[in-house]
Amino acid sequence: MIKINTIINNKSWYQYFKNPVGFVDRRVINLNKKFKKYRNKNFFLTLLLSGDSEIRKLNKKFRKKNKTTDVLSFPFYGKKELKKKFKNEKDIYLGDIIVNISKIKKKNNLVEFKINFNKLWVHGLVHLFGYDHKKDKDFYNMLQVEKKILSCLD
Repeated sequence: MIKINTIINNKSWYQYFKNPVGFVDRRVINLNKKFKKYRNKNFFLTLLLSGDSEIRKLNKKFRKKNKTTDVLSFPFYGKKELKKKFKNEKDIYLGDIIVNISKIKKKNNLVEFKINFNKLWVHGLVHLFGYDHKKDKDFYNMLQVEKKILSCLD
């Protein structure tokens, strides 16, 4: 079961969601019902809904890149340590995801906005599960997991 603590750090999110936390919570409920791979585990993470200035600061501080980006993921564990946690523990804190509202495309279309938002936070979630896209093979594997998760959200 996945549990997300959603924090709104930029008021622009309210232009698109009456209740951003509720929007994420409803997606996570659907995900937990349909995605059965880790049903006997409890995964915790934090999702920060941010804007350009906040994400630029984080990107500069942690990745040494002085520019904005669409999503940042900060896994709490490395791949090897995470595999051990999967085997030995029931409750696992995965890490943090930050999504930048300024980088979500199709802001004038609410449906497209929500689709793009879901793609970004799910991309971050998959990173927290230990996937990356440094090689083409890894990119393909990560994309398949993202598609499977996205299909469970609605």
